[in-house]
Amino acid sequence: MATLNQAKVGDKMIIKKITGEGALKRRIMDMGLTKGTTFSVRKVAPLGDPVEISVRGYELSLRKDDAKCIEVENI
Repeated sequence: MATLNQAKVGDKMIIKKITGEGALKRRIMDMGLTKGTTFSVRKVAPLGDPVEISVRGYELSLRKDDAKCIEVENI
């Protein structure tokens, strides 16, 4: 399964699963990233860290390590 850190600019995706544990998983979910949420990738830094996405009407930047915990699928 693909993860968010592999996404390209302009991709429209849906979250399938969050694989992080404990505080990391809770923090990701508190930011509004839950199973079934759709989003689009706005920017990716040259070295891949951070990734900026547009989700639920706002822009969110995620570190590469956090993005690896989010399994996604193109829509």
